[in-house]
Amino acid sequence: MEKWPIGVFASVDAGLGVHLDVAQELGVPTVQVHAPHQATRTEKTAQEFLAKCNDAGITITAVFGGFDGESYADIPTTVRTVGLVPEETRAARVQEMKEISDFAKLLGCDTVALHIGFVPDAASDSYQDLLTVTRDLLDHVAKNGQQLNLETGQESAEHLLAFISDVQRDNLFINFDPANMILYGSGEPIDALKKVGHLVRSVHCKDGTWAADGQRGKEWGAEVPLGAGDVGMETYLRTLQEIGYDGPLTIEREIAHDPKQQKIDIGAAVSLLQELRAKIL
Repeated sequence: MEKWPIGVFASVDAGLGVHLDVAQELGVPTVQVHAPHQATRTEKTAQEFLAKCNDAGITITAVFGGFDGESYADIPTTVRTVGLVPEETRAARVQEMKEISDFAKLLGCDTVALHIGFVPDAASDSYQDLLTVTRDLLDHVAKNGQQLNLETGQESAEHLLAFISDVQRDNLFINFDPANMILYGSGEPIDALKKVGHLVRSVHCKDGTWAADGQRGKEWGAEVPLGAGDVGMETYLRTLQEIGYDGPLTIEREIAHDPKQQKIDIGAAVSLLQELRAKIL
């Protein structure tokens, strides 16, 4: 596969990703997919979806987990509800991620990914338990011949690196999303990318604008079409080249409520990335 193949975030039947036919129409060669609902996380579903991808010449590069009860309504709600961090749902979600890993294996995909949530303070009991369950999940993922990529956003680069180091597993990596650093107010994305670059195994191409001064980390920034925000796409791609990243450039545009505009924005993003890729490589 060529360096930096363009991709989109798609879905089987859940999540905010576009339908596979949109990816096919856009002519992209790769997709990350949001895992399907539990009831349809079956071998039959996997075979049917894989057949569609094969027919379209599309390679599945990662399978993302997501959970019932998660909400990104605002930052405090995200803290309470997202990922493996909330203690009341932790055990059930770890089990579900193991099932998603099994489903990804049916798709022939060696990468699973998720937002782990807002990692708590390292001195807390919750942090120690999070390390334990993450190791357990990673051991299951390893038996399936896979790695787990944590999507950036909730933590600073330093906090994320410390957590990955403390987990002490060699199949834990990063899915870098520059816009999330801006949306969550967790750090300058280019600076963060340079710090975590040695662990980046997949990326999102998404853009955003910072929250108002004094509100970063308290209120959401705004997701915007690729190239219209504060990431700086050319600088982002040049930094990916600097850190030696050769993998897919996966476009994510989280406006599933407006599929027509979502498709327009993703189409424009494909064109922008093709233009920048030709300029840089």
